[in-house]
Amino acid sequence: MKSLTGGQAVVESLRAQNTTHVFGLIGSAAMEIFDALYDARDLQFIGVHDERTGAHMADGYARAAGKPGVILAGQNGPGATNLVTGLAQAKAAFSPLVSIAGALSSEHVYRDAFQEVDQQSLFTPITKKTWTVTRTDRIAETFRDAFRMASAYPCGPVHINLPRDVLSGSAEFADDQRAASPRSTGVPGAGRSDIDAAVEILGSASQPVIVAGGGIKASRRWQETIELAEFLRAPVVTSPGHGDAIPFDARLNAGQMGPRGNPVATELVKNADVILALGTRLGFNATFYSYVNLNPAAKIIQIELDQQAIGRYFPVAVGIWADAPTVAAQLVQALKNTSKRRQPDKWCSQFSDARRAWLVERDDKANMEASPIQPAALYRVLRETLPKDVVYTMDAGTLCLQATDALNYWRVPALITPLDFGLVGFSFACALGVKLALAERPVVSLMGDGGFGMTLSELSTAVDYGINTITVVMNNQCWGAEKAYQRDFFNERYIGADISSPPFDKIAELYGARGYRAERISEVRAAIRDALNSATPAVIDVAVDPDALFSFRRDSFSHRGG
Repeated sequence: MKSLTGGQAVVESLRAQNTTHVFGLIGSAAMEIFDALYDARDLQFIGVHDERTGAHMADGYARAAGKPGVILAGQNGPGATNLVTGLAQAKAAFSPLVSIAGALSSEHVYRDAFQEVDQQSLFTPITKKTWTVTRTDRIAETFRDAFRMASAYPCGPVHINLPRDVLSGSAEFADDQRAASPRSTGVPGAGRSDIDAAVEILGSASQPVIVAGGGIKASRRWQETIELAEFLRAPVVTSPGHGDAIPFDARLNAGQMGPRGNPVATELVKNADVILALGTRLGFNATFYSYVNLNPAAKIIQIELDQQAIGRYFPVAVGIWADAPTVAAQLVQALKNTSKRRQPDKWCSQFSDARRAWLVERDDKANMEASPIQPAALYRVLRETLPKDVVYTMDAGTLCLQATDALNYWRVPALITPLDFGLVGFSFACALGVKLALAERPVVSLMGDGGFGMTLSELSTAVDYGINTITVVMNNQCWGAEKAYQRDFFNERYIGADISSPPFDKIAELYGARGYRAERISEVRAAIRDALNSATPAVIDVAVDPDALFSFRRDSFSHRGG
């Protein structure tokens, strides 16, 4: 046993969970933690400029590293409330975050004290669980529970409030906290009867489709899905935001499906007679909860570790509560032992022809000479110029939604987006966390000018800590998605849609980063090549056609007759 202050106990608890990076903003409520971090040379503290963007960094780190990211808000009250957007984002994305905030001294609670807010109630709805530690000797126990819960499927953020008196107190702790850390466990497979039922349906399918979702991507186990697809001769579509679930060059990869996906993948699920959903909820971004985007006559086989997701939005013929890659491997073995299996060669051949034609069309429709720059031309340059190991982070908004399936993802993970939270102002900060997790890979952040304007103060963080990401600001001088809706459904009655920004290339240079301005597509290509060879963060301010807008959520305004 050894005596530790509360602050020291926090740091020892982080060590016990093999934490290497802590993102945070200093504040007086958690000063004991920061003082303990001063001596923790094995933990890299990344000081951020806003708790919200710090949470996005931890989110990006977690998704790229495959382990919990840590965000520390040093100040109770306003420092803690700034975490809310970042934690809500992480919950929607099933991202494992451990969020920590200093809290009011226990004796001052409910006295309208300085910077008092009910942090327990504040964070409970937007986390898997929120704790307020009441005794110093329970810090280690709480952190063990928090990391365990953040990492348990479905993953998600957790939050720990640490009152000042708890941090300043002392207690006896076991010398080795690692001994009490959770052990890894195996992943569950499917039972024999479930496999037999699925094989019976798949064996008779003439137009099968596999939908690969976040469960495939997060596991990094895509080989089983490809092997199953080849055996079934079934095209693989990916759910939105998970276009990197399998590598781009997989022969049967159709790309992302749904209202925001590419037309080939979308048509596949509209015409399939059997849909094998591997690690996907078939949720909002994939389907808009509508049979407009799925064949209502298709038999659905859904494999998910999240039991609540099975059959939640669409009735299933077979629902299997298990690990999707494990079940994919089980299905391959079972199918090899059955003689009842159709060979959907025509279906597969038609898909291959359509996919090739779409990829050619994607290049051909990119007007490389147009001024101002067209989004399709920008995406083509990115495809042609960036190396195959690039990781993209994206914001929400019309230009990023257009980019989602206009890019190629070769190496998992390669695409990190806000997913169902649809957050603007996410991508740049997220990219900084991704780069710290995957230092050897180039990381490119795509943002609109509005979103980058929200978060550009983190350029200081990027420069101070040498985090050399490349940020491509698609500058169309408007809030593009909303302006598209005003154009298409509100008779061009624009209000609040147009914005102005300073020259982001010059702003980047003032912060100590590399700055580039591109008004022609050739300038974009040159800037990317130069930025790839730079040891400092880079910002490329790209003048994009302000009229290149698209209304993605037409269903939301169908009542207006648009």
